[in-house]
Amino acid sequence: MRESVQAEVLMSFLVSEELSFRIPVELRYDSRDPYAVRMTFHLPGDTPVTWAFGRELLIDGINRPSGDGDVHIAPTAPEDLADVAIRLQVGSDRALFRVSAPPLVAFLDRTDKLVPLGQERTWGDFEDNLEAALGRILAEENAG
Repeated sequence: MRESVQAEVLMSFLVSEELSFRIPVELRYDSRDPYAVRMTFHLPGDTPVTWAFGRELLIDGINRPSGDGDVHIAPTAPEDLADVAIRLQVGSDRALFRVSAPPLVAFLDRTDKLVPLGQERTWGDFEDNLEAALGRILAEENAG
């Protein structure tokens, strides 16, 4: 049985009002950590950077401004499903990305087919492996 879903999308990395460039971003969802989505940003000339955050945050952010803390996701035009802005922040450093909503929706649809939204808790032996899942997340954060 398939345990993960992956996709690659192109996002605009908005350096300033005048400067942006497109970068590949890998989206990954794993049923062993059913609450999280991972995005790996491949910036030119730099080591790829992976961010993990709640799948539900990404779902909510496509339709309305969402997020507290380090990750904020919001539609750029709430009246239609066009683009989504993703802002990542570490301390005073911020990175802003813009991506077309349909590829995100397609990816999230595939994650829902793997682990239906709202059934994460009952999926497999997640509860038994919660400590291991948290250890992996913390290891990723400390490695980055």
